[in-house]
Amino acid sequence: MSAPPIPSAERDAQRRLIRKNGHRGLAGLRGFLILVGLLVLAPGGLVARPFTVMVYNVENLHDVDGVAVYEEYQPSLHPPAHVLTKLTNIAAIVARAGSDGRGPEVILFQEIEIDHTPGKAAPDYPAILKTYAGTTLERMLGAELNAAIADLPAEALLLKALADRGLVGYTVVVGGDGDGEGEGEGGVGGGLARDGMAPLELRGRAAIKNVVFTRFPVRAVRTYPLQSARNLLEVQLDADGWPLTVFNAHWRGGASNANTEPVRVENAGVLRRRLDELLKADPNADIVIGGDLNSHYNQKRRSRPGTVTGINDVLGSQGNELALRGPSRDLYNLWFELAECERGSDVYAGEWGTLMHLLVTRGLYDRSGVQYVDNSFAVARVPGLNADAAGLPMRWSAVGALGRGYSDHFPLTARFQTVDDRQPGKFMPLAREAAGHEAEGGAPARKVDLAQTDFAAAVKLAELPAAADLRDGSWTGKLFQVDAPALDDRLLRVEVRGQVYEVYGTRKEIRERLYAQRRESGGRLRFYGELGTFKGTWQYAVKSVEWVR
Repeated sequence: MSAPPIPSAERDAQRRLIRKNGHRGLAGLRGFLILVGLLVLAPGGLVARPFTVMVYNVENLHDVDGVAVYEEYQPSLHPPAHVLTKLTNIAAIVARAGSDGRGPEVILFQEIEIDHTPGKAAPDYPAILKTYAGTTLERMLGAELNAAIADLPAEALLLKALADRGLVGYTVVVGGDGDGEGEGEGGVGGGLARDGMAPLELRGRAAIKNVVFTRFPVRAVRTYPLQSARNLLEVQLDADGWPLTVFNAHWRGGASNANTEPVRVENAGVLRRRLDELLKADPNADIVIGGDLNSHYNQKRRSRPGTVTGINDVLGSQGNELALRGPSRDLYNLWFELAECERGSDVYAGEWGTLMHLLVTRGLYDRSGVQYVDNSFAVARVPGLNADAAGLPMRWSAVGALGRGYSDHFPLTARFQTVDDRQPGKFMPLAREAAGHEAEGGAPARKVDLAQTDFAAAVKLAELPAAADLRDGSWTGKLFQVDAPALDDRLLRVEVRGQVYEVYGTRKEIRERLYAQRRESGGRLRFYGELGTFKGTWQYAVKSVEWVR
């Protein structure tokens, strides 16, 4: 199970990519875990230490230098206060995973901005933390903001945000700078950089990258360019003396677009070929694949008949856990651990999607090295934080002075442990072996059920303080209970706290019900609506007939 030798040129590249956070080493982490009683016994009686892996698409986390490929992250639209809110929110979600609020041991991040104003040397992350140890991220992005802070890459700011919450000990591994053309990247031409437009020199450049934060020592790093996608990042870790390989992937977007599936087939092929190399060297290698594959776990079923899919056909992701014990099926998709009604990390066109993934190899089911903790897979959905009243992802919004929200994807987590039962090749028992025989095609697409909205969590207008400004950004995306006079015109509009809001029914039957209610009630509208803006106009979006009361 030893790692293959690394060419000298690649070792040099690794030195440029890897910087270790010097606050706590692995030995300190072990001691801490012993003190808090997190050690458990492996099947053979030897000590095993559990740890958590998280995969988190943070929806375009950018720095504060104002040099960005995407238009919406130009200075006038993305001030430092927005960066602070985004980082604080990400750290709050990360802190809830893992043990005792210390966060996961391994985090696979997607959509962190590529730094287009890099220094001559690679960032020294431990030195950055040491430099700013006496202050906080809030002050750094506020009164203390200067050119040096503005020059820090987004992952360094994220490292500081985690450190401010006591989440320390991470090594940062960056997935390259997007050699080649990336999906959807490319700025707007027009010469010099100015607010709302990307600089001409960034046109056609990749915008975002994959990054790994890990508390385990890093043995090796490799990156692989993908067609119209972010570089695939491979990191070989030392998990308590055992080799663990993690892949951080972010494939070409467009899961519902058949025309983009051939690109994901290419993306999957690069990963599949590397997996084959590793598993040929060691069929029981411990490998975790995580990321935003822009494919559903049942992409084959959700595609047109005859479509060759990247995730199911090329990569070989499947849902029969017991099949891992045979010679031909070497990947299991952890989405199959959950009941069909719980499968969902994102929403598109009124349907739940599963674009985020954690996949494991057969070696994680044997009794040697790193072992998956059966049925520990979970969606990191936190009501009131990254999930709205309807249970949907509370995506990032740039409305208001501070901005608000988290991401358009829920993160995923899974638990693992290091064991040595001295029985390599012997498989651990499964709690629900029968569940492994679910049809490999998976369930049909699951509709978003807005009738299950938590109406008790809705904001009551009458209970708000008189000084509350509904348009300051802090209320955007929240569900409101509205009972207000309708304005006497043909449009659906209400006056709330002296301001006019449009009432938008997202489907025809919702709008018809609202019009009928206005007629029947003598000119009042009573509904639950999500506060937001559309093309600069404030509105309450009514997303279900059940939201009309």
